[in-house]
Amino acid sequence: MALPETPIAEPDPMRSAIAPLLLGWYDRHHRHLPWRTAPAQLASGVRPDPYHVWLSEIMLQQTTVATVKPYFAKFLDRWPTVLALAAADPDDIMKGWAGLGYYSRARNLKACADVIAADYGGQFPDTEVGLRSLPGIGAYTAAAISAIAFDRTAVVVDGNVERVVTRLAAIATPLPAAKGAIRDYLGSIFPANRPGDFAQAMMDLGATICTPRKPACLTCPLNDNCAALAAGDPEHYPQKLARPDKPQRYGAAFVAMRDDGALLLRKRAGSGLLAGMSEVPTTGWTARVDGERTVEGAPFAANWEKCGQIAHIFTHFRLELHVFRAKVGAYRAVSGEWWVMPDTLSDEALPTVMKKVIEAAIPGATQAPRLKGRP
Repeated sequence: MALPETPIAEPDPMRSAIAPLLLGWYDRHHRHLPWRTAPAQLASGVRPDPYHVWLSEIMLQQTTVATVKPYFAKFLDRWPTVLALAAADPDDIMKGWAGLGYYSRARNLKACADVIAADYGGQFPDTEVGLRSLPGIGAYTAAAISAIAFDRTAVVVDGNVERVVTRLAAIATPLPAAKGAIRDYLGSIFPANRPGDFAQAMMDLGATICTPRKPACLTCPLNDNCAALAAGDPEHYPQKLARPDKPQRYGAAFVAMRDDGALLLRKRAGSGLLAGMSEVPTTGWTARVDGERTVEGAPFAANWEKCGQIAHIFTHFRLELHVFRAKVGAYRAVSGEWWVMPDTLSDEALPTVMKKVIEAAIPGATQAPRLKGRP
């Protein structure tokens, strides 16, 4: 069954000043982001590149702007169009994504590019309905792309927008139950034009003024319209239900070194957590099961020595890995394993947890400079 476009409520005359105030502020104070088309550019006829909007929105899921900027530049330099991304080797995409986290996003990125290349001639669908049909694009991302890239009327709600709206309207219902009320309020203040700028203005306001702690209410363009400020407690909003504690899991990781300094890596399974990423050998920990924590879990016999432990937080659990290392000059890599010199570790699809493991075993290894002359 086809999904409807985002419904927009009839404007509320009592709130009619909010959008003009916000857009005026955005015109003067918008963030300058590498994937964004500024208001002055839009006014001169420059249109946003849907590929840039899509790529940035996928990268920004659960990730900060500061973290995303260098990854975005690296991807554009290597894959400047969605067709180039569709033609890329999936392993190269995973390597480019390494360290950005939430690796299913990278797999969906490739799957989405493949569909756009095969079924849409390299052009993005320009509606929420069409965008929602693509791999890895949910309700928020479809609304954001359709509004920002195609100037479609769409209510865009991310964490920043939730915070701004719950404060403007003093919505006391805890998230996520408040999402319906937030969308209704946005529908009542939605402008007749500039939907993309309105969406980005709400995001910018939440990111720079209406922050989670110590919001800069005195400089907010909407301070006269904010019910939470009028009540004297903006930080009371949004209300959130207490999150359950994340379960703690344990395991071990083994850093094997050849005499020439090369490290042994292998590829993780093609499905599940960190699917397709590179790793040093580890025991069989998962989000639900602990792995062996001692040298008994070593992948092969060697003079393994304990060299510490690392902690890492995943979305649904915490992980502690006991780290062992050994010199293994006589070991030959088997199928699915390979040796890599420390100065080329940056070319590998190593997730952050594996970089922590290698650093615990060999301090400075993941920051080793690339040797001149290497490809």
